[in-house]
Amino acid sequence: MIFTIKDLLSIIPELIIAGSACVLLLVDLLISKERKACMAVLSILSVIAAGVASYWLLGADFMGAKSFAGMFELDGFSTFFKFVFYTATVLSILLSFHYVKEEDINLGEYYVLMLFSLSGMMVLASGADLLSIYVGLELMSLPIYVLAGFLQNDVRSNEGAMKYVILGAFSSGILLYGISMVYGLTGTTELSGVAAALSDSSVHVPALSIAIVMMVAGFAFKVAGVPFHMWAPDAYEGAPTPITGFMSAGPKAAAFAVMLRVFMEGLQPAYEQWMVMVGVVAVASMAYGNFVAISQKNIKRMLAYSSIGHAGYALLGVMAGTEEGIASVMFYMAVYVFMNLGAFGIIIMMRKGGQRGELIEEYTGLARSHRGVALLMLIFLFSLAGIPPTAGFMGKFYIFMALIHRGMVGLAIFAVLMSAVAAYFYIRIVMLMYMREPAGEFEFARSKGIYYALFITTVGTVLLGICPGYLVKLAEMASVIM
Repeated sequence: MIFTIKDLLSIIPELIIAGSACVLLLVDLLISKERKACMAVLSILSVIAAGVASYWLLGADFMGAKSFAGMFELDGFSTFFKFVFYTATVLSILLSFHYVKEEDINLGEYYVLMLFSLSGMMVLASGADLLSIYVGLELMSLPIYVLAGFLQNDVRSNEGAMKYVILGAFSSGILLYGISMVYGLTGTTELSGVAAALSDSSVHVPALSIAIVMMVAGFAFKVAGVPFHMWAPDAYEGAPTPITGFMSAGPKAAAFAVMLRVFMEGLQPAYEQWMVMVGVVAVASMAYGNFVAISQKNIKRMLAYSSIGHAGYALLGVMAGTEEGIASVMFYMAVYVFMNLGAFGIIIMMRKGGQRGELIEEYTGLARSHRGVALLMLIFLFSLAGIPPTAGFMGKFYIFMALIHRGMVGLAIFAVLMSAVAAYFYIRIVMLMYMREPAGEFEFARSKGIYYALFITTVGTVLLGICPGYLVKLAEMASVIM
């Protein structure tokens, strides 16, 4: 393979992130533990630099073209998702400023691992070949496995990380076996070549169905879809809270980006086969995630099951199989970053002194003494529940409309009913905050990083609920991948 200057220019953002991570590894050796905050600042500057590079590439002559012998695609779709990843990473770093000091995990590799995971997400969004997609998937996942177990003295963190690693290894093996079967049937791993081969009905043999099942299973694990969700509750509960927010937003969005790319571009001729499988996972995820979340007492665990339910909603957009469905998933992933990381931001703020901020009962009476904090939590919970006029409502609305326009009215009605179930456990926390007397005094972790993150997430959640048109238009313009 001969690399051209266009090939290298197309991966400037990825080079910036990966290069910055390598440089920060060296910088970490030269600074004291008391000055580790500069690692966070440098990481944010690296992400901003990559964002500027991605924006510059939007006007490049080779935008929309493939590079590296068809393995990497630079287009509006990948650029949209990269900005979603940038946002999730910056917000997670901001939320980590105080947390890593409080938990005594103020280590430079914490931020380096986040950057390496980000580079894997970016490769995933632009992957146009099943092999480059697999490499990106592993580059994204391996640092997350380490970060999930970063609280070395916490048994829950060790247990969650171990389950995540073991099940992740199984899912990667299953996905790779599915990829090998697709290669055996089509003679190529390039998505456009796979689509061309599958246009011939003679290729639609039982082995193709097995390959699709394996690929759906592999990707469903990454989005925590039922029945491949077993790792999520323990990993979410045990991981450092900023990392829980990070992996519930960034890697989940990356997994949906690659699902859209693979199924809507490479496996589009086999739509009738994978549509049923994705639909089963979507329905099971909405039902199981929302009903089990009702009984949770730990708010991080509740948000884990909530995340499973949200994966089900987004999978409905994939199932729709249209450009409108693609755009609705893109918009949903963007708003999910704001509302979910905002909720985790409040949890981090509540972690101070004797409070851990993880038990739902710890929020009892919060509005009686700290109305501002309670109001922010209310906004994020209402958005996650899909209550207007928040961004979460608009995200679900566009997905439901994509289903209705596709003629899947029954699924849309079922999703609305599951949203009503979800509203119960979200509003339960609101009721505790506003309708009960506090059991004691509240202590809050106060840092500029948390304030900046909460400001950004609040503005995003409210603004995209009231004026979603601009982002929806961007998603529609970038959704042409079929």
